[in-house]
Amino acid sequence: MPTSLFAADFQSVLDQAVSPPNAAAAPFPSPEDWRDRWIYFLMLDRFNNPSAPPAHQPFDDPNFFGFQGGKLSGVQQQLAYIKQLGAGAIWLSPVLKNFSFDPGTYHGYGIHNFISAEPRFADNPATADIELRQLVDAAHRQDLHVIFDIVLNHTGNAFAYQCDPADQFCISNQGAQSSFHGSPQPVQWRDQTGAARPDFPDVAAIANPSPDAVVWPSELQQNQFFRRQGTPDGNGDDTVGDFSVLKQMMTADPDLQRFLIRAYQYVIARFDIDGFRIDTLRYLKGDLPRLFGNSMREFALSIGKKNFFTFGEVFDANAEQDIATFIGRNTSDQSDMVGVDAALDYPLFNSLKPVVKGFAAPNAVVGMYQNRKNVEANVLSSHGDATRYFVTFLDNHDVKQRIRYVDPANPTEFDDQVTLGLACLYSLPGIPCLYYGTEQGLHGAGSDPAVREALWGGPGFDEQSDFYQHIQQIAAVRAQQPALRYGRFYFRPLSGDGVTFGVSGFPQGVIAFSRILNDQEVVVAANTNPTQAQQLDVIVEILLSAEGDVFNVLYSNQAVPSAPQPVRSVPQGAATVKEVDGSTGHGPLHVVRVNLRPMEVQILRRAGAQ
Repeated sequence: MPTSLFAADFQSVLDQAVSPPNAAAAPFPSPEDWRDRWIYFLMLDRFNNPSAPPAHQPFDDPNFFGFQGGKLSGVQQQLAYIKQLGAGAIWLSPVLKNFSFDPGTYHGYGIHNFISAEPRFADNPATADIELRQLVDAAHRQDLHVIFDIVLNHTGNAFAYQCDPADQFCISNQGAQSSFHGSPQPVQWRDQTGAARPDFPDVAAIANPSPDAVVWPSELQQNQFFRRQGTPDGNGDDTVGDFSVLKQMMTADPDLQRFLIRAYQYVIARFDIDGFRIDTLRYLKGDLPRLFGNSMREFALSIGKKNFFTFGEVFDANAEQDIATFIGRNTSDQSDMVGVDAALDYPLFNSLKPVVKGFAAPNAVVGMYQNRKNVEANVLSSHGDATRYFVTFLDNHDVKQRIRYVDPANPTEFDDQVTLGLACLYSLPGIPCLYYGTEQGLHGAGSDPAVREALWGGPGFDEQSDFYQHIQQIAAVRAQQPALRYGRFYFRPLSGDGVTFGVSGFPQGVIAFSRILNDQEVVVAANTNPTQAQQLDVIVEILLSAEGDVFNVLYSNQAVPSAPQPVRSVPQGAATVKEVDGSTGHGPLHVVRVNLRPMEVQILRRAGAQ
């Protein structure tokens, strides 16, 4: 494997990607539109091992922070399971090499070698790169695109701080962590055993460093590329400093930027992947998000990947505003470069999940989209309207609570919340992402390990499970209805009396919206009340319906749903409609009356529509 960005074997991989020797060696093509490819996200160490049970029991121990033993071959074994579920892409937690001396980096975010695969994920550690490429190739044969989770902001626990006697935090952590300082501090780089070496104060001066120590490729071995200022105390800029023991890099440095960009272009070529999820995007300095996103897109285009996809994690309280800062570019910017394509949709997660649970009113989701329209009015992404390509989700490995809640006294009582939420998610704008194990009813909560269960040590891969079957059905409806992938998007006011219409402003209300594409309208209505049924009129597009038209139920999470009543006309002046923008209208209207059981969702379409 190459150790330098300019080694002959490194360059040969890039050259072959640009000029493949034959058609079989050509890079796998991108999807025409990523909205056709919803994503299955899995944590590699916690997904599957065909040869051994999880290293630790119980499989869902909320306090276990070590390796469970998931393998690349375990993912490959279950590719058909993922494809049968309906997914079009898999997002792998980081698969590049972490320090072998650190048992706590099962998650993969402590990368120290940016161009090689993690040996612990391979059946044969010596052939990790080959096994990773074999997994990607096997996924492509299943028509599954592959997204790598990558890190630009930091490395693993590569060095210790030389502690100041006054820094008791540093001393108590044996130098792995230090209190924050205003300037770079003396450090001791670690050897392959993890020992901090007083004779290693400067990484560039270490003779023949071990491949299991320091950072690779060799061009990254410069002290100036690392902040070396310790961990922020929370009172200042939390984007400046280490992540606990993970050491932050000086991402504004032009040379470091150039080396990281070249390393990840190699990763695209070596493993033939189709997209990057970029960890901690908002921490990157020096315009790196735009430079990196543009560089990945242009390199991918040069090798025939015409729609390589990048999306970033912007995980903070002001996510909407920050997302607009870190993706695409503002239309007033004179640069020709367009950066990262999209973001993980934390604003939608923060509003939709409480609505699904009945803790917040449906108008919270309406307000989120209205705010987004204002914040991103001038943001241009590589795809045009960025929000239509946001990666949407209801839970993941960072939020410490899966979407499913299990009441010990009645374990299945709230299961319909899961399918209600997923039906909404798969029908709203964006690219839906399902977190592994949701399809098997995992319900961890309270800590990182609690939501990172060893799936193969628990429920496994039962394609007959209720959740798996429902997700298949929801995914099939999304695949069959182009409006759910590409259509315009409108929230629909509701009425109980057929006279006064508005968006529900109370928790446990009904959320309703339409997706319209040309002459197609698909309507989604979801009752978030856990105990009460609802009968309500929902407005439908007057130009695409006629009085007496029938809407069919394409999907319900209830076994025998009640069909909506036929379309009814409401004449001008017979109703008052408070629109989502705050204006008031008085008709005329076309409405359908929906009948929803507690926690029922229905996806509807006019019968006979082409």
